[in-house]
Amino acid sequence: MDLLLDAICMVDVQGRFVFVSAACERIFGYTADEMIGRQMLELVFPEDRVKTLEAASRVMAGHLQLHFENRYVRKDGQVVHIMWSARWSEADQLRIAVARDVTELKHAESMQVALHAISEAAHSAEDLLALFRHIHQIIGDLLPASNFFVALYDEKKDQLSFPYFVDEHDEAPMPRKLDSGTLSAEVIRTGQALLLTPDTRVTLSDQAGTIVGKDSLDWLGVPLASQKGVIGVLVVQSYSGGVRYTEQDKVLLQFVSAQIATVIERKQSETWLRHIARHDVLTDLPNRGLFDDRLRAALGRARLDGDRLSLLYIDLDRFKQVNDTYGHATGDLLLREVGHRIRHCVRDSDTIGRLGGDEFVVLLSSIKLPEHALMVAEKIRASLNQPFELAGQYLQVSASLGVAVFPEHGDENKQLIRHADSAMYRAKKMGGNRFLMEELQDSDDDDLPDGMIQAERSQGTE
Repeated sequence: MDLLLDAICMVDVQGRFVFVSAACERIFGYTADEMIGRQMLELVFPEDRVKTLEAASRVMAGHLQLHFENRYVRKDGQVVHIMWSARWSEADQLRIAVARDVTELKHAESMQVALHAISEAAHSAEDLLALFRHIHQIIGDLLPASNFFVALYDEKKDQLSFPYFVDEHDEAPMPRKLDSGTLSAEVIRTGQALLLTPDTRVTLSDQAGTIVGKDSLDWLGVPLASQKGVIGVLVVQSYSGGVRYTEQDKVLLQFVSAQIATVIERKQSETWLRHIARHDVLTDLPNRGLFDDRLRAALGRARLDGDRLSLLYIDLDRFKQVNDTYGHATGDLLLREVGHRIRHCVRDSDTIGRLGGDEFVVLLSSIKLPEHALMVAEKIRASLNQPFELAGQYLQVSASLGVAVFPEHGDENKQLIRHADSAMYRAKKMGGNRFLMEELQDSDDDDLPDGMIQAERSQGTE
């Protein structure tokens, strides 16, 4: 063993340094005078203190400890990996240990482990959030990452968002424009890693600032660069002198970020493909398959809880005339706007779907009375009856709606859809711009609230 590279330390029963060799200053950054009399545990990286105390107890019990590894925090805040061999001197009542700095070796090993872990995460993570959690753990094994976040940039929307944000002081910021003056945006705009420390002077644009309200002592951000360009940034930050980031940390984080960017992009593509497989491409509403699944699940919950739910079937009146007169592009704009208007008429917990053409369906969960569904139907009818401004033109359309209620109109998907569809066609035959509900099963008119029958059969405007 090369004693010029290794350090010798002696620690008393109370855990204080009583002797350190000259090599300790190179490894730990402290002079011998600064270390002697100081508690050994104060220099140990906080997360490694428990296992260090356990190892010390074994040594003091007379067990020779060989090749024990832990991390220490240098005087300059850097984290170093140390390999120890230690024994107990009963005569001197001291722990005598030889320490070797294996930081570079550990970093090389960690990078190989990280690359394998990133590959595993790419295949095992169910979605982007799960992937970001894996990435956080992987980076946390490479360098201190208690405060870590991922910012992603959508160039089409010019939107910087923060889908994963773990911080001891702040919550995730709201999405913002790239020119909003954040350090993350600066990294994305320049495509260059950025390390800010109290000892570092970096020239930034006048608009660049911090991402959140509380300034961090150290801030390290590296771009997520793919073949398409910079898609985001990985950031670690520290609020205390106990954890400091270095140029070596920047190089390390840049190395893994290239792999991570590819994985994120792949996961985004997978997520998008799953999304479009279950959503209408034009309106981005659930398609027939997804709507049926949600209706089936809602029916299951309603049966267990004894709740009512309602299905609204909506068809635009004379939509073909819009396409013939103004063209299919305007017709597509109209369908998207119809979806938006319906969304504003229902609750966030309700589901809107597009079945195709100009047919929409709405699932109203947990309604108290059938008349509540009729109230929503009237709200939608009135909203769609207002003029639409599309591509500089004003269009007037209307809609026919059919209403079905669980359990009165059946307890299966097909039954409810059939009843709502039938009621919609009756409304359309009566001139449209109205809503109707099919007769309730096993119910007499006298069983319904006052005014219900009239509302079912004649609500609407000619």
